[in-house]
Amino acid sequence: MEENPQQPQPLFKLYKDKAVYIGTFIGGPLVAGYLAAENFKKLGQIDKAKTSWIISICVTIVIFASVFLIPNMDKIPNYLIPLIYTGIARFLVQKFQGSAIKSHIAASGQTYSTWRAVWIGLIGLLGLLLIIFIIILFAMAKTV
Repeated sequence: MEENPQQPQPLFKLYKDKAVYIGTFIGGPLVAGYLAAENFKKLGQIDKAKTSWIISICVTIVIFASVFLIPNMDKIPNYLIPLIYTGIARFLVQKFQGSAIKSHIAASGQTYSTWRAVWIGLIGLLGLLLIIFIIILFAMAKTV
C-alpha cells in the first residue's frame, strides 16, 4: 500500500468567501476587489488579482453613475444595490477561488479573521464617503 505524503502547511492566509461577503457589504465593490485580489496574490495568480481590481473599479464607477444619473433611483430601496453587488461578489469568489480556499483550509492553511474583513470594509466605506463628499463638493462648486 502506497502512502500519500502530506502536503506542507501553507504559510499564508486567505480570506474565506464569508469574510469577502461581509467586507463587501460594508465597504462596497472596491473592498471586494481588494479582498479577492489579496487572495489571488497569495495563490500566485497576479493577473487575476489585477483583473479583480479592474472589475471592482468599473463596478464602482457604474454604481456611482447610476445613482447620480438615473432618474427615480431614489425609489429603489437603499439596501437592494449593496445586496446585489455583495451577492455577485460572493458568487465570483466562490466560483474562482472557492476550491483553492477549500484546499488551503484542508491543508491546514490559516484564514484571516472575519473581523479583519469588517475593518477593511469600514475603511473602504470611509473611502467611498470621501469620494462622495468630493463629488458633491465639485458639483456644488460648478453651480456657483
